Amino acid sequence: MRVVISAGGTGGHIYPALAIINKIKDLEPNSEFLYIGTTDRMEKDLIPELGIPYVGIPMKGLDRKHLIDNVKVFCMYRKAIKQAKKEIIKFNPDVVVGVGGYITAPVILAAHKAGYKTIIHEQNSIPGVSNKHLENKVDKILVSLPKTVEYFDKNKTVYTGNPRSEEIVEIKPINKKELGLSDKKKLVVIVMGSLGSATINAKELEIVPEFDGKDYEVILITGERYFNDYKEIKIPSNVKVVPFLKNLINVLKKTDLIVSRAGASTIAEITAIGLPSILVPSPFVTNNHQFKNAKELEDAGACKILEEKDFDKDNLISMIDEILNNEKEYENMKVCTKKLGVVDSATKVYNEIKKVVEDKK
Repeated sequence: MRVVISAGGTGGHIYPALAIINKIKDLEPNSEFLYIGTTDRMEKDLIPELGIPYVGIPMKGLDRKHLIDNVKVFCMYRKAIKQAKKEIIKFNPDVVVGVGGYITAPVILAAHKAGYKTIIHEQNSIPGVSNKHLENKVDKILVSLPKTVEYFDKNKTVYTGNPRSEEIVEIKPINKKELGLSDKKKLVVIVMGSLGSATINAKELEIVPEFDGKDYEVILITGERYFNDYKEIKIPSNVKVVPFLKNLINVLKKTDLIVSRAGASTIAEITAIGLPSILVPSPFVTNNHQFKNAKELEDAGACKILEEKDFDKDNLISMIDEILNNEKEYENMKVCTKKLGVVDSATKVYNEIKKVVEDKK
């Protein structure tokens, strides 16, 4: 199979794209790939390092605060379509798959104009503007959460789950002793994205000392830019503060509760392993989609939502204590979270891609 795959900007788009590539490689080892991303985001370094043929195309998102700057964005968009079309025709794929980010729209439109089969994957519960715009230009729409099907043409939309979750199921848990943690104590992980959050960090500096004396342990992942702030406060012996964890998924498999943002990849990870959560949706994302992601889990009994405006030492610690000390409620959250997980999601995505490819005219 020859596949063009496009995703960019954040790990929330890039890692599901890689999960799709890896699954196709597993099932069809002779497949060939071309990855189209941007020229200035994390995929430009990550993808070539993995040995995947890569083309970078300049692309930005719309600026909702400075509308005049969008003239440049539209010019960039038109150029991106032309460049993508040239690269797609040269590669001559069986299918073009868009997994999100600013670059996906011009790539999918270019493929559609050139007469190639196209698929998009929507990670969030409420589709973004780009994917709604692409709805009539694609042959198949795949979604991560069941309610998202309602927002698209049901005749071409399939609930597959997030392909990242299948990889997560296969990852081995860490030995807690490697991190200096106890097997006899429950573990809470607090992480607000790979870069961290300035607003949340200021509150976490007040929260960390309050964990002193608790009968559970805490790992706080600050992000590189905020790590040095914690040298100025007293950190209790049951708290470990780190700038990042490369093996976070391995750690989550030994975690009892996570406090996190509510991005699509996070949702895929915690539902795949049935991990109860306190979700703190970022209020600064388009269409408030993190809150909507979290609300779908909360409605299913899988998480508790703590809005950023309410994130403080009293609310967070009381919520953690309530969840961990109420065994019945905790076990119910675990069951409800696991029900939302799709453990064969990458395989389901592959199967839908295969159907589209075999339906080529």
